[in-house]
Amino acid sequence: MAAEHQINAGFIPLFDSAVLVAAREIGFAAREGVDLTLSRETSWANIRDRIAIGHFDLAHMLGPMPIACNLGLTPLASDTIVPFSLGLGGNCVTVSNTLWTGMAAHGALPDLDPARAGKALGVLIRERANAGREPMRFAVVHPHSGHNYELRYWLAACGIDPSREIEIVIVPPPFMADALAAGRIDGYCVGEPWNSASVVAGTGHIATVKAAIWKTSPEKVVGVRKAWAEKHPEALSALLRALHHSARWCQDPANRGELAALMAQPSFLGVSPALLMPILTGHLALGGVAELSVEDFFLPFGKAANFPWKSHALWFYTQMVRWGQVKHSAAHMALARDTYRPDLYRAALKPLGVALPGANAKVEGALTAATPVGSAGASLVLGPDGFFDGRIFDPDRIDDYLAIRDWAMPTG
Repeated sequence: MAAEHQINAGFIPLFDSAVLVAAREIGFAAREGVDLTLSRETSWANIRDRIAIGHFDLAHMLGPMPIACNLGLTPLASDTIVPFSLGLGGNCVTVSNTLWTGMAAHGALPDLDPARAGKALGVLIRERANAGREPMRFAVVHPHSGHNYELRYWLAACGIDPSREIEIVIVPPPFMADALAAGRIDGYCVGEPWNSASVVAGTGHIATVKAAIWKTSPEKVVGVRKAWAEKHPEALSALLRALHHSARWCQDPANRGELAALMAQPSFLGVSPALLMPILTGHLALGGVAELSVEDFFLPFGKAANFPWKSHALWFYTQMVRWGQVKHSAAHMALARDTYRPDLYRAALKPLGVALPGANAKVEGALTAATPVGSAGASLVLGPDGFFDGRIFDPDRIDDYLAIRDWAMPTG
């Protein structure tokens, strides 16, 4: 029998596309009457452009990218909405072995502590500047990415000005490890498996992780062409249900081996299944003989990992303002907030009786422990969700947040 809904989607070869991939390959999409066609792309710019010109109905996207599209910050932008998050966490900051040796000499330890690693990096950056050498070069995947913002947030909190004291360049995710090995960059922030790839190759060391900079923080989403969503509401709802079931399956430890084998295939990541176990288990080889297990390193499901929180959208928006990508205004803030669509998520999943947050936004960074919260359907636990510098983000007090001038952590 022919599928009721035909959907074309794009993805980047990163593990956090797993929920989208498994929806097709394990059969969750087909069970909801969706014929999901997936197309692999090498860069986020390609994803953005192919959404804009209608090649894709939706795509695996960077969390801030649909907001940037709606704010007119990118060429070929089209109105894009976010009805589903593909997970929390999953990124690392990886540095060259030479840089790590220097950081270790100034107190950095293989413990992923952002404050200690950042302090050591700051000493090296200033030593290099005082010697008249070129600034260090770090790579991120896109200007409007969680990677760019979390890297900058980390550095600024550690007293480093990312706009002046280092150079930040754009490199597609699959090329990060090669760029580091070739000496073109000193470090990078990217999703897995491209951090572990440098560690396995013996060319890099993981200095810190997204899950330590901001616990249970947003990363990739499903970005949907707004015009398509409005024309095909039933198809979108069917897909969201399929993604929900897929995310639950991806989170189950019993499926790790099958999921790693699936994502390792040449049509998806094209790597060894063993290289994908760190993101599934949270047990990371950091470089050398160092290893560490990270709680909630990557969550494809649980703790409302799939809910499109408007507070996540607004935090991304504040970073765009903070780093000079857009001017702050009530209109811009509303565009950012309304890009994320929890109403569509709730409408699609309510018939399943699953946990649905009672609010559309929350204070980010306020939970120091796992905390039960109000929800419809099943019970829901959130957090911990703290920022490493102890700050919180209240989406109702954005002007106050943007008024902060000294972002460095207190010393002593």
